[in-house]
Amino acid sequence: GSNVLSMSSGIQIKPKTAVQKSKTSPPLPRSPEHAIKPQPRPSDKLNPKTIDPFCGHSRPLSAFAAIYAKGGIPCRLVHGSVKHRLQWECLPETVPFNPLLVTLAEGLRETKHPYTFVSKEGFKELLMVEGATEKAIPLLPHLVPVLKATLAHSDDEVFGRGLDALVQLSAVVGPSLNDHVKHLLTNLSRRLMDKKFKEKITVALQMLEQYGGK
Repeated sequence: GSNVLSMSSGIQIKPKTAVQKSKTSPPLPRSPEHAIKPQPRPSDKLNPKTIDPFCGHSRPLSAFAAIYAKGGIPCRLVHGSVKHRLQWECLPETVPFNPLLVTLAEGLRETKHPYTFVSKEGFKELLMVEGATEKAIPLLPHLVPVLKATLAHSDDEVFGRGLDALVQLSAVVGPSLNDHVKHLLTNLSRRLMDKKFKEKITVALQMLEQYGGK
């Protein structure tokens, strides 16, 4: 019985010394490592998502995305129960067309919400203000290359927005657009071969002829 006790006491003593050593020496280098490693990982992953809900826009695809992110577009999307609408920070009549109309045209190439809605509706509503004709005509050399790039886009929705914008612009500037139409016909003719756009493009060309003359 005494041998068993001494053995058990020896067994008890030895682990204590081993445990004491393990408590004193190993945790010192290990504890800071365990404290440091988990902290940056969740913060690196979570912070960008909480700070920037539009986490895919850190590298904007167009000038419009960058300007919108900085608050440079004087209108914002308002979510309605039935449909969305734009809310302007000031009257659209007071907004300089240069460079806003060109910037909104740039935004037509966006493919993410809310940029798609804001650019399309903003372009449309700005062309509806009083005096839009006189303000838009001088910008045609800048607007046409942007619309050309939009009509050349591979995304069907982007092309559709570009086509609508072209018709809207033609309705405002009339024959002043005629000299620039030739730069857009190549992209229109390519899509004309697509059955889903054939009718829409045909109607658009008829509208251009109506507003610009034969």
